[in-house]
Amino acid sequence: MRNPTAASHAAYRRGTVMAATPGQLVVLLYDGARRFLRQAVVAMGDGDIERTHNCLRYAERIISHLDGTLDFDQGELSQRLHAIYQFHLRHLRAARLNQDPAKIEEISELLGELRDAWSQVANEVEGTTSDAAASQLERA
Repeated sequence: MRNPTAASHAAYRRGTVMAATPGQLVVLLYDGARRFLRQAVVAMGDGDIERTHNCLRYAERIISHLDGTLDFDQGELSQRLHAIYQFHLRHLRAARLNQDPAKIEEISELLGELRDAWSQVANEVEGTTSDAAASQLERA
């Protein structure tokens, strides 16, 4: 029997993703990576190696996706983000090998800072877009 609460949460998440702007999607990816990292820390503390590995893999896939979508024609920012993402991935591999939850928490905090920056940019872009749309409506 399916859990109706889980099904409604999944439907809500799907709707959130479908309605999100590109900037909001990046924020959602950061949120997802951080959620998996928190779960990995808990699983590591419980000694659940399989769950730790799976949660870390999900977070690593999200970080790899963020890295893989960088547009290097856009300048230095893409190069810097690439270096940051590669650092995150190396650090998570070391955390897995050494069973070190502090390394995972460090990466989660760093991702949180990036997430906040992307959220601010997304909000500014949305505000600009909303202002431009409102301005066009006023002219019509």
